[in-house]
Amino acid sequence: MNTTPAYLIFFAALFTNNILLSNFLGMCHWLACTRSMLSATGLGLAMTIVTGLTTILNYLIYYHVLVPLGLEYLTFLMFIAVIAAFVQLTEMIVERFSPKLYYALGIFLPLMVVNCTIMGAALFMVVRHYAFMQTVGWGFGAGGGWMLSAVLMAALRKKAGYCNPPKAFAGAGLVMIIAGFMAMAFMGFAGMVAIE
Repeated sequence: MNTTPAYLIFFAALFTNNILLSNFLGMCHWLACTRSMLSATGLGLAMTIVTGLTTILNYLIYYHVLVPLGLEYLTFLMFIAVIAAFVQLTEMIVERFSPKLYYALGIFLPLMVVNCTIMGAALFMVVRHYAFMQTVGWGFGAGGGWMLSAVLMAALRKKAGYCNPPKAFAGAGLVMIIAGFMAMAFMGFAGMVAIE
């Protein structure tokens, strides 16, 4: 088992090992939903909750059902089923309690099922041999790191809307440059703590 404390794993998942900016998982949703602060924050909260809770559920299923029964080959199927069920539940809750956010997120809320950030968090939990509390820190840290980078990108895109970039950098080019600088900025934390 991994011996890194859960709080360090949480901190590393937010900054030094940000699942989005260091592993490039979940980029499609990130680039699409960061056009407005509302959608970035809303999808970020949904990603944090879904990633955290599905990682915990997948930990329990993997170590208390699949491993004891020798059914590790069903890991992908079980993880996908848990993620799909949880995303559906999240979608129903958001639609019921915040219709404005539900319509702002559009297709990206149900597409969280295929977001590789959520599946990657669950698989990293298995590969890194995390204990239960480490899994809690990792799951919520990975989702929180995704949300942090989404909100930062939305703010930077809004700020960039006030400038007049050269034609070659307008649109997607400027967004990719901002993403590159954000990844480099987060890599500046790499010497503080690293998780494996």
